[in-house]
Amino acid sequence: MIQLLFLVLFAEGAVALLLMVKVGPLRELAMRGVDQVKTGKGPATVKTLACTLSVILMSGVASILKIQNRGLKLGTVSPMDQVLWRTHLLEASLIGYTLFLAFVIDRLHHYLRKLMTLRKTSSTSREEVEKLQMENRSLREKEEKSSSETKRLQREIARLNEGMKKLKSETEEHERKASVAEAHVDALQKQSEELLLEYDRLLEDNQILQTQLLSRG
Repeated sequence: MIQLLFLVLFAEGAVALLLMVKVGPLRELAMRGVDQVKTGKGPATVKTLACTLSVILMSGVASILKIQNRGLKLGTVSPMDQVLWRTHLLEASLIGYTLFLAFVIDRLHHYLRKLMTLRKTSSTSREEVEKLQMENRSLREKEEKSSSETKRLQREIARLNEGMKKLKSETEEHERKASVAEAHVDALQKQSEELLLEYDRLLEDNQILQTQLLSRG
């Protein structure tokens, strides 16, 4: 029993040391081993062993107290009682250290696993922050590009508006000139009609004169 407890104690000490000190891939191996113990039927088995060892520990402590009380009543302790007392004390000490190291390993594994999860979360959050910064930079570049494009379009629209105003003024000028020309044509037509009428009147007068001259001759 004592040799087995020493073996378990040394194994637990090695596992606790590997969990506390990172030695290459050994910590990861120790973590995986503890993970396997905590999965499936492992937790129930560990609790059963812990309860058994606790019962043995309490029995050993009770035996130690019993031997001490008997020695106090008799005033002396027999060699057999001394051997039993030392054996029970050693066994109780080993069981106590074993249970304590098991608790330490459990807490170390729990906090290391939580630390790994926090590191992964932190790494993921850092990647997301960098991604958001890149997206923000890209959006800012797009916004600047869009702003410059908007300004260019505004200048183009202003230039087109100026062209339209110029075309409108030219069209109005052409319409005004066309109106003047049309009025001038109308005036010329009226003048031509008046000249035709005058020409007809002169022809009529000429015929009258010719008739009078013929009649006199």
